Amino acid sequence: MGDLTRIFVSAALINNFVLAYFVGLCPFFGVSKKVPTALRMGGAVTFVMVLTASAVSFLNAWVLPVAPYLRLISYIVVIASLVQIVEMVVKKTSPALFRALGIYLPLITTNCAILYLALFQYARGYGFFEGLAFALGAGAGFTLALVLMASIRQRSETASVPAIAREMGLAMIIAASLSMAFMGFAGLLSAGA
Repeated sequence: MGDLTRIFVSAALINNFVLAYFVGLCPFFGVSKKVPTALRMGGAVTFVMVLTASAVSFLNAWVLPVAPYLRLISYIVVIASLVQIVEMVVKKTSPALFRALGIYLPLITTNCAILYLALFQYARGYGFFEGLAFALGAGAGFTLALVLMASIRQRSETASVPAIAREMGLAMIIAASLSMAFMGFAGLLSAGA
């Protein structure tokens, strides 16, 4: 059980996809203006990551040993299919959320963080449970990065910011600061071991 916790914490804090590897930046900058929207987008990405990890475990165990040359294309097909299902469910159950997420919901398909998860899961040799812990940790880290960014951006709306640094300039400064702050977690697992 300690190994699963280590995988989760590592994916969420130490090897955060957005703030350490800089993948998934499109929704990070696009959906991080309001905290509720950022939280919902993080939930959708986490959900797709968990389903992807489950499907990738199955593919790696049963399908891809026979045809390893289909690895990348099969991952892309799985991710695109899962995102389409999530998009249809969100559109049907919560039209307001569907409108709030806008173009960024279907863009989960091309979110490199999802593909990165699948490739990393294979490269690290994670089985089903390790893959789920990795997906939950990566999703939690993605959500944490989005919510932190959104909360800081919301607070900065009322601050007096020079015109040149408003919007994307300020977002880049905030992202760089968050990334440096997350570097502090780098020794977390080695200190506990």
